[in-house]
Formats: sequence, structure tokens, C-alpha cells
Amino acid sequence: MSAPAPRPLDGITVVSLEHAIAAPFCTRQLADMGARVIKIERPGAGDFARGYDERVRGLSSHFVWTNRSKESLTLDLKRDEAGDVMERLLAGADVLVQNLAPGAAARLGLSFEALHAKYPRLIVCDISGYGEGGPYQDKKAYDLLIQSESGFVSVTGTADGPSKAGCSIADIAAGMYAYSAILNALLLRGRTGEGSRIDVSMLESMVEWMGYPMYYAFDGAPPPLRAGAAHATIYPYGPFPVGGGATIMLGLQNEREWRVFCAQVLRQAELAEDPRFLSNSQRTANREALRTLIVDAFAGLDIGQVTQRLEDAQIANARVNDMAGVWAHPQLQARQRWREVASPAGALPALLPPASNSAYAPRMDPVPAVGENTDAVLASLGYAPDEVARLHAAEVV
Repeated sequence: MSAPAPRPLDGITVVSLEHAIAAPFCTRQLADMGARVIKIERPGAGDFARGYDERVRGLSSHFVWTNRSKESLTLDLKRDEAGDVMERLLAGADVLVQNLAPGAAARLGLSFEALHAKYPRLIVCDISGYGEGGPYQDKKAYDLLIQSESGFVSVTGTADGPSKAGCSIADIAAGMYAYSAILNALLLRGRTGEGSRIDVSMLESMVEWMGYPMYYAFDGAPPPLRAGAAHATIYPYGPFPVGGGATIMLGLQNEREWRVFCAQVLRQAELAEDPRFLSNSQRTANREALRTLIVDAFAGLDIGQVTQRLEDAQIANARVNDMAGVWAHPQLQARQRWREVASPAGALPALLPPASNSAYAPRMDPVPAVGENTDAVLASLGYAPDEVARLHAAEVV
């Protein structure tokens, strides 16, 4: 059997002081690309995200999602003996990632400033809620709170009230910016030979994603209205009920599509000339009247019939899938996007990373149990078996 094709980050070692979602999501992307990720966890309970729920055969849904292909090393960083373990780890590491509480890494002597002289090639990535400096530097930050501070919640929901996103988008945003920043830092180190410090703020990551509503409300203009699952400023663009109790999501982008939609989908070509609906701004202003007309036209059709009309007219559309529908999505099945990874609960399905590359296959290795790799990692650092046993006995690991 031939050896697997090399991956972009083969040979890169990442040490991560991580918990919850933002940093683990970042380092899982690095592991997908071949990096060795050594995840440092508290002895006993480990990453507190392991206890969020028990939905995946007794394992946490968040943890399974963000922690495959990593090695779990338990280490009590507050013990003096942990310092030697960290020194040996960092001596062979390329990247240190941390999202501890604000200031915690610095108190442990793990700031970029404290490490750079000793490990000049080491890249240090600090992920926090608000970034270093400023009046919010030490403020606690969780995903929902950052969704709120960034303005996301204010433009999401319905006229009756705001809503959060149904997944951890602030954590995901910060994790992905950290991932791309680490790749940039590795490229830069290839030119300069020097490591650098990365400062990723969850707030700034989310505010970047808020660019459209912020510019829409530029210079004191009113912000987009909360429109539920519909688009706030383009209409018709959103969910509509059809016969049989199903829902279709559709989106019109221009006047040509509006005319085709009236003629071929609604089969009411005269609506295209209705003065209430002659432009997107007029359709948006009169959305309730237009919605009634569309709902009435769809009421006698099932989801398949409406979808077929939209497809024939080349109008963008989608079904509103629940989670069971996504697990069974025919496009993901046809493209063979699912693999199995091992875990303490047995084999589990896992989605391949979204960006495929023809030159290599991503790494899809097990989700580790707490401390599963502690002895192996310590042995790789040069600890003899009796030294490992002493560290266990002293509850350092």
C-alpha cells in the first residue's frame, strides 16, 4: 500500500490550552490539515465542553464536533512540575494557541513576550472575547454575549423580538480567523525565520461579519428591520408555506427574475406590472400584500410541485431542512462527504472539511478521551516510565 499523500501541515506541532469552542474549532482545522495538535486538559474533568451534554452516545455534541484528530494531555498548569513539561512541549512546538480567561496565560508565563526570546520560532495565538487593551479587555465573553455586543442579535429575529443564531457563530468566526491567521504566520515565519503573536478578538471577528447591516445603517440611517427567516431588504426572499404543511425557501435577485416568477411560478403574469411591486423597494414596502398573494398561489400545490415550478423558472430555492434532513441530505451523500472517526463511544460519522483539495486527503482521526494520550506524549518528550508514574502520583498529569 502506498503512503498517503503529504498534507500541508504535516510536521507542524500545535500545543493548545483550549476549552469551549473558539480555540478547539481553530485547532481542529489545523489537525484536519495534518498538524499534530496536543490538547492540554485539566486532570479529571478535562475541557469543560465535554460536559455540555451527552447527545452523542454519551459524549458532548460540541466536543465531538471540535476535537477529532487531537492528542489529549492532562496537565495541571498550576503545579510547579508542569513547567518542565511545558518547556519540553514548547521546545518542539510551532504554534501555541490559548483561549484561557483574560490574563491567565500571561500569569502562567505563557505570553508571547515571555516566550519569544526562548522560542523565537514559536507562533503564539491568543483568542479572547474583546482582545488585548481597551476597557473591555478583562470582561467575560461567551458566544451569546458577543452576538449581542456585535449587533448581530439586534438585526436577527422578528419584529416581535431579537434572536440569537442557532449555532455558535461568534466562536466559529473567531476560530476561523485564528486558523487563517496561523496559516499566515507560518508563511511569514518561512520568510523571516521568526515567530509572531496573533491577537484574535471574538468581538472584532463578529463585527467584520456585520459589515452589510453596519453600512446599511451608515451615518445614522435606520438599520435593517428584523425579518425572521426572510431577507430584510430584498423581497420575495425567504420562507413561504406550501400545501401539505411544508415550507419552501426562495430568493429573487433582480427584475428579470421577478417577471419570470410571476409568469411561470405564480402563473399571474399581470402581477409584474402591479404598481405596488414594480421594484424591489416597492415589493419590500408592500411585502405583506405580496406575501398573501404568494401564499394563496402555493396553497394548492405540494412541495414537489412548487419546487419543480421554481426549478423550471430557474428561481433559486431550497427546502427548510431539520437536522435529520441534513444528516440524510442527498447532495452530501452523492458527494461522499461523510467519514467515520473513532471515539470513546465508538465510531461516529464526521463531515469532511468543506474545502477539498485534489492533492491530499484531510486527517480524520479519533476524538480523544480525557488524558488518553498523556503517557505517550510524555514519553515522546523524553520522560522515562518511572518519571511518568511520579507525575501521575503527584497529580501533575
